[in-house]
Amino acid sequence: MRPIIIAEAGVNHNGSLEMALQLVDAAADAGADFVKFQTFSSDKLVTCSADTADYQRKNCNADNQREMLRQLELSHDDFRKIAAHAREKGIGFLSTPFDIESIDFLASLDMKYMKIPSGEITNLPYLRAIAEKHIPVIMSTGMSTLADVENALKALYDGGLCRNDITLLHCNTQYPTPYIDVNLKAMLTLHEAFGVSVGYSDHTKGIEVPIAATAMGATVIEKHFTLDKNLPGPDHTASLDPTELHDMVETIKHIAMALGSPIKSVSPSERRNMSVARKSIVAAKEIREGDTFSPENLTTKRPGTGISPMMWDDIIGRTATRHYHPDDLIEL
Repeated sequence: MRPIIIAEAGVNHNGSLEMALQLVDAAADAGADFVKFQTFSSDKLVTCSADTADYQRKNCNADNQREMLRQLELSHDDFRKIAAHAREKGIGFLSTPFDIESIDFLASLDMKYMKIPSGEITNLPYLRAIAEKHIPVIMSTGMSTLADVENALKALYDGGLCRNDITLLHCNTQYPTPYIDVNLKAMLTLHEAFGVSVGYSDHTKGIEVPIAATAMGATVIEKHFTLDKNLPGPDHTASLDPTELHDMVETIKHIAMALGSPIKSVSPSERRNMSVARKSIVAAKEIREGDTFSPENLTTKRPGTGISPMMWDDIIGRTATRHYHPDDLIEL
């Protein structure tokens, strides 16, 4: 079973509804299962003096977070249009809420999952509001310890969600994430510690790490993408372009298919090659009727349509019941 693939548009629409709709198109064309945005009110999300992160400061022309985020807001009506367009394109719509009002609004759009971002994992009122909606949750765990995750899960459980309703995403919130800080094995630690489904939200450059996460059993893969990495904005440079997104989706599908079954057996596609690649016991030289089979007059060669070489000890010492020419398959 392959992982759910979430194409994270985030705020890479730069506040433009038209660009947001184009991002939906690109995610659908790439074959992702969901396209995800971010829903917030800048006034409710940050104080007027909240500073920007280093990567935001580098890629944005804004003095503080509120100024930056105000340029990236979309209206509730915009999101209704985006959700409708996603339905038309055959791709699921998701958006991450960053405040209580946004939680209430997004719950009205019949999203299949509520996405909790890493920054809200220590926000108890927010977590309680999410749990009240009784919608399955995907929660990123960037910047978190196991204790942080445990406390957040307790808030969700206390609010009425159960273990089967929750998927934890291992995540690192540096954009882009240095490979040395990915610590992908921590995804498995989350599963072992809490017994919930796990996945991976990736902020590295390229597609290698999501592919590795798929091979390790991730049930959800989330990855930022953009229409153009050269656009201004906080997340464009650390995002995939549409071609890279398509390549990631296709590769994940291939890897998930290749993981297959844990049972070691002969596959249907290779069965017909067994007689070609394996060997049989054959005459190494002329053998007359009544001769004794020995290592001197027997050998093993392809094809594998005769007696298996694993029967060698059973054949040695027997008497030939007919005449054999070199390369003839030995018969019992």
